[in-house]
Amino acid sequence: MPDNIIIRPSDVNDAEGRGFVHYHAWIETYTNHFSASVMRSRSLEKSIEIARKNPENTFVAEVDNTIVGFATHAMSRDEDLAGAGEIMAIYVLKAYQGKGIGRRLMDACIQALDNVDTMFLWVLQANQKTVSFYRSAGFKPDGKTKRMYGQTIIRMVKNCKAT
Repeated sequence: MPDNIIIRPSDVNDAEGRGFVHYHAWIETYTNHFSASVMRSRSLEKSIEIARKNPENTFVAEVDNTIVGFATHAMSRDEDLAGAGEIMAIYVLKAYQGKGIGRRLMDACIQALDNVDTMFLWVLQANQKTVSFYRSAGFKPDGKTKRMYGQTIIRMVKNCKAT
């Protein structure tokens, strides 16, 4: 793992860097999973605007003063897991994957929500590389699914207060 990785809370000045990562990591990750029309509907400008409107509950990963990844978290939006923490997104540019950055971003989100017993996230079932990443961090599918752009998204859950 490179020594120069910094994980820190995001601020309003990070919108362009976060938007860049969101757009490019999304394209790198989902091009073979979603239709061409879905992929064309994405844009760098939209991704930057989303980052600008939603600066809270986000950590960024920097390498050499450049944002190369980010993760967002919140309290659960799922009624059946009220009181749980949710990792809403983790994106790392492909060139920086496999260096521990995603794990450090995930750990920052879990630590930020250290008052919860359970954490969960939603992940594209067909993206087995990412499903394996979450499994290695202790997340397990709980059987809940939903559809997004014609694909199955599975929920994965982790007990954070193991007895």
